[in-house]
Amino acid sequence: MLEYVNRQGSDCYKWDSEQAQGTLPLWVADMDFKAALPIRQAMQRRLDHGVFGYSIVPQANYDAVASWFSRRHNWQGINRSNLLYTTAVVPAVSAIFKALQLRLNKCEPLRILTFTPAYNCFFACIDNMGCQLVDSPLVLRNNRYEVNWEELEAKAQEADVFLLCNPHNPTGRVWSRDELERMADIMRRHHLFVLSDEIHCEFAFPGHTYTPFATIAINDTDFCVCTSASKAFNIAGLLCATIYVPNTQLFRQINHALEIHEVNGLNPFGLVAQVAAYNESEQWLDELNKQVYDNFCYLRDYLHNNLPMLQLHETEGTYLAWVNIEALGISSETFCERLSAEQKVLFNPSGMYGGTGYVRINLATSHEVLAEALNRTKEFISNL
Repeated sequence: MLEYVNRQGSDCYKWDSEQAQGTLPLWVADMDFKAALPIRQAMQRRLDHGVFGYSIVPQANYDAVASWFSRRHNWQGINRSNLLYTTAVVPAVSAIFKALQLRLNKCEPLRILTFTPAYNCFFACIDNMGCQLVDSPLVLRNNRYEVNWEELEAKAQEADVFLLCNPHNPTGRVWSRDELERMADIMRRHHLFVLSDEIHCEFAFPGHTYTPFATIAINDTDFCVCTSASKAFNIAGLLCATIYVPNTQLFRQINHALEIHEVNGLNPFGLVAQVAAYNESEQWLDELNKQVYDNFCYLRDYLHNNLPMLQLHETEGTYLAWVNIEALGISSETFCERLSAEQKVLFNPSGMYGGTGYVRINLATSHEVLAEALNRTKEFISNL
């Protein structure tokens, strides 16, 4: 059963960090719901053991990942020889960049092609690893973000790696199979390695289906997929993520890069939580998806009825809404700063994602928190 928790005073970044204190924080992408009961019970059993030393990854974790993606997403053929474990998806992306730098033996920076707006940590990974960004801006057509295929084709000729977010943060696009096949074809023809971040894979709204990139590139080996139960089951602080690598040589190279970056040691609680999430918590996840979609519908209707100057573009998944505020005539950074100061509501401005004129709103909270945040936003806008 889904249970909202007041997280204030629990030392969580979302509610208790300096910029969030005293606000209704609908910003950082984690959730305000207690983890599923099977996860908490598994962690309690591990706690009762009383010893929390260095851990190995047991076969149960590999089996849980393979079973979950097979039965829920029709992704077959995952086995232990394809999976690497690390602390989180962002460190995994940086380590993979390192492995590809070593693999390609390039003197010049590795060139990373990605869609913009993009998850802000993508920019950080690219910069921190000394890589070069090659951006392909998404375009708005019929109130939804779409790929500019001609530009993507052109930019692919200037890059070494295609960094994909599937589903896409922050726009909420759930890429269709046809779109993914077209992306794969472009990258194949221009010899780009594909790194697909699929941490939001469990969130697809009715009428939309997440398609694992690995089921598109089934005959290829020049790709890898990063996944984690962390986002879907609200266990990000337990630090456990997986990398699917079908290429044996690259598997060894990425494993070496994880060692170089020292992100191959795992939290024992993260390991038991992952198994319980994938093996026993599917009903909880279904309830969560319903709550997120209900919140999205409430946001859509609220904006339509109360704040029609704000435009909510079609969202297909994730628990993040991407709202256009350009009609207000102020930057998203100024909007967010003043909204936080004057009404104690915290959204993310679009500049951090490489965009302008938008805010990102986290919908993974209670209906009451969302409603109060929107009422405060309405009052703020009425006084502009």
